[in-house]
Amino acid sequence: MAFGGATQWLMEQPRSIGYFGASTGAAATLQAAATFGSSIGAVVSRRGRPDLAMPALDRVQSPTLLIVGGFDDIVIDLNRKAYAKLKAEKHLAIVPGATHLFEEPGTLQEAARLAAEWFTQYLGSRAQTPGAE
Repeated sequence: MAFGGATQWLMEQPRSIGYFGASTGAAATLQAAATFGSSIGAVVSRRGRPDLAMPALDRVQSPTLLIVGGFDDIVIDLNRKAYAKLKAEKHLAIVPGATHLFEEPGTLQEAARLAAEWFTQYLGSRAQTPGAE
């Protein structure tokens, strides 16, 4: 597993771990989150395919944010199915006016804002991180 070695190293550090995945990478982050359990503080998926991790979703313990473009009907449906299987704290955010790649003005920035808020809420701000200046 690609996340295995990096996650093991991070778990030895005095910080919380957050995963961010886009497209099929979202499935990999969710599978890794299921593997590492409560050691993962938060997960964000942007225009992701969490449905590809369906067998692992009920084992994810991390608060999970799914971000999808409002005009990406197929991916919205796939994310809703994955959302229903997640048992952890979760939220499905649909960015109005965004297509699959978030190329429309302001949509990528909105997705970044949502992700930053999620990570700040569950991982804390940089100022609260031990050893941060």
